[in-house]
Amino acid sequence: MAQSEQEILDGLAEIVNEETGIDTASVEMDKSFTEDLDIDSLSMMTIVVNAEEKFGVRIPDSEVKNLKTVRDAVTFISGAQA
Repeated sequence: MAQSEQEILDGLAEIVNEETGIDTASVEMDKSFTEDLDIDSLSMMTIVVNAEEKFGVRIPDSEVKNLKTVRDAVTFISGAQA
């Protein structure tokens, strides 16, 4: 079942928190994973794998590089669930 953008954001924030220790409240739609949240490439790959499992979607490696902001990830996951 497709989830709302807010549900995806909340779930993604939990994943980011578990992987990096970043407070879930800091994971906002317009934040950049690398610039604002300071997430390195290894952590990002772990976040992607966990997001795939949590949301039941496939995020191809070719798409990961396009997920620059939290909004990019939420939009991709939302579209993949549709």
